[in-house]
Amino acid sequence: MRNKFRVLSLGFSVFTTSRTNKAVISSGVQRSREIFFARFKDFSASLEMTAMIILLSLLSFSANAKILLPQILSSNMVLQREKPINIWGYALPDEKVEVTFAGQKKQAVTDKNGNWSVVLMPLKTSATPQTMTISGSNEIELTNILVGEVWVCSGQSNMEYQMRKLAKIPKPKNEKLGFPSDEVEKAKNTQIRIFLVNRKQLTKPDSIHKSWAIAEDSALRAFSAVGYFFAKEIQEKLGIPVGMISSSVSGSAIEPWIAPEAFAQEPYFKNQKVSNDPGKFYTPMIEPLAKFKIKGFLWYQGETNCFLNETISYSYKLKTLINLWRKAWGEQLPFYYVQIAPFDYSKQKSDKVVLTADTQPNFWEAQQQILRLPNTGMISTNDLNDNGGDLHPTYKWEVGRRLALLALGKTYNQKIDFSGPVFKAVSFKNNQALLDFDYLKTTNATNITGFTIADASGKFVSADAVLKNGKVVVSSKEISKPSAVRYNWTENPTGNLYSNELPALPFRTNNPLTKQFKTN
Repeated sequence: MRNKFRVLSLGFSVFTTSRTNKAVISSGVQRSREIFFARFKDFSASLEMTAMIILLSLLSFSANAKILLPQILSSNMVLQREKPINIWGYALPDEKVEVTFAGQKKQAVTDKNGNWSVVLMPLKTSATPQTMTISGSNEIELTNILVGEVWVCSGQSNMEYQMRKLAKIPKPKNEKLGFPSDEVEKAKNTQIRIFLVNRKQLTKPDSIHKSWAIAEDSALRAFSAVGYFFAKEIQEKLGIPVGMISSSVSGSAIEPWIAPEAFAQEPYFKNQKVSNDPGKFYTPMIEPLAKFKIKGFLWYQGETNCFLNETISYSYKLKTLINLWRKAWGEQLPFYYVQIAPFDYSKQKSDKVVLTADTQPNFWEAQQQILRLPNTGMISTNDLNDNGGDLHPTYKWEVGRRLALLALGKTYNQKIDFSGPVFKAVSFKNNQALLDFDYLKTTNATNITGFTIADASGKFVSADAVLKNGKVVVSSKEISKPSAVRYNWTENPTGNLYSNELPALPFRTNNPLTKQFKTN
């Protein structure tokens, strides 16, 4: 290279010092310059490329020469009790790996792609911290591990709603529900552990093993309020460790949480193009968790799809999501979800659809169809918004508590009242509508409000309602032959039908989705 550089420099000098044949000289100078810089650029690029290849090779070797774990396996984690536990990771091909935990030793040999996995026998509940050792070309030690119950919570902004916000919001109006604004400062329960999914990091191998945290301080400030208060209630009532995994994205529709191929397996979506980026969040934020054993799912999402005025299409999307997630984990896991809170949708402007006073009640109806699927439950939030213009209402502690009541009653079989009244059937007799409900035991209201009634004309009027012989009897002097009843069928519900201090779900007796929605 030095010789080439010297020759080109000499040529450049000769051409510039000669005073004859100026046109040729000028051309020669230019040509020499072009040759010099072109060759120098090629050589420089070649050196850079060679160095880059060597550096990447070294980095690759360095990374693959040791055992690595996924983000979800780290110190401070909670492992799901009473289920076979997957422990997995990455290393060089044909490497022997040994996992030691809770008196068990399991070995594996990595496959040709460097993947390895072992399965631990089901573990007993343990509130005493334990250490897991993974050995091979290097040794990893995961400390402070507990064994208990693990739940995944997901959805959009109301599930993502962070604990730190509680210290900044105004005091809620319903004082009976409390206001734990200082919960982060008071939280000192080492039996609750949290894992906040980072969309960009979850699919990458982990080398520091600190992704799980005790639910306190800065880690808790950034965590889902609904998820934390659910865990707090479960931990207090069961007295066992609880791990919460939060995987949510503000403003997300439901479609990104569902793999595209799952839509193809649901007959409702045959020959339909599903919008809103199917799989965008499922692939990086849910699928990588599927090997990690859990107890169940919590879901709080729907506002984005409600803004699109969806009804039965949302029912089928949520059904598709549930089937997909259960298939990914290989179990019919409990799926408990939240009725979206009251909001003034009819006052919002939309370029895509016309939003009316019926938009939200119709959406609630679509959400409620999922209760016909096995091992599901929905809590009502129609009393948990102080301001119809607030899309992110407070009372997240009560949302978490109500979800926990569902889990305690339906999953953990505790003898508790875990649901407000849920409409079951109606009959009409003597100018009255007789309504049957599940979970209707008592009500504190002597005069039940929130009901409307109609005859065959379809015009609904305010109705009187009383609890009699275990049924709610609804009537109106204006209606002689009632044919339909509605309860809290408004985006600003004020009805007071409760049972065991839990509100009834809104409904209408002439619900068209009952026949339209197919559970199988």
